[in-house]
Amino acid sequence: MDETEFWELIDSARETAEGDPEDQADLLVEKLTQLDPDAVLDFARHFEARYNRAYLWDLWGAAAVLLDGASDDVFDYFRCWLIGQGREVFEGAVHEPDALADLLEDFDEDVDGDGEDLGYAADEAYEQLTGVETPDLGLPPQPSEPLGTPFDLENEAVLAERFPRLWARFSS
Repeated sequence: MDETEFWELIDSARETAEGDPEDQADLLVEKLTQLDPDAVLDFARHFEARYNRAYLWDLWGAAAVLLDGASDDVFDYFRCWLIGQGREVFEGAVHEPDALADLLEDFDEDVDGDGEDLGYAADEAYEQLTGVETPDLGLPPQPSEPLGTPFDLENEAVLAERFPRLWARFSS
């Protein structure tokens, strides 16, 4: 599975689910179980590589603005959700997190921002197909700390300064 096929699966599931992350995850599992186990592992590698790539201080700050705070777990689920938004939103956000103010049509913190189930879709599909857990994907581990310069994720003045467009559009 190449990168284009990966994003096509993500987009197709999101569009069919009408943006609901839980439904998107269920549809993704359904689509993945129609593939062979090696293709599911390829999908898992694409997902995990992007998940690790999004481990950035600035992206964590953007999540904190959108979600009115973001613990470690919340940021993990946010990164899964961000991948689920598709290539354009994901790449734009990784490149410039404040651009999420322009990339997102709307954002409802009760529904959006939590893609935990998306993070398990490939594992679930692989286990359904093979009866065993997903093997090690052979990817480098996530860094122990996010990349970039650390800052206080709970300081509203810092968040407003670092993410002016997001702050203006989405802060409560």
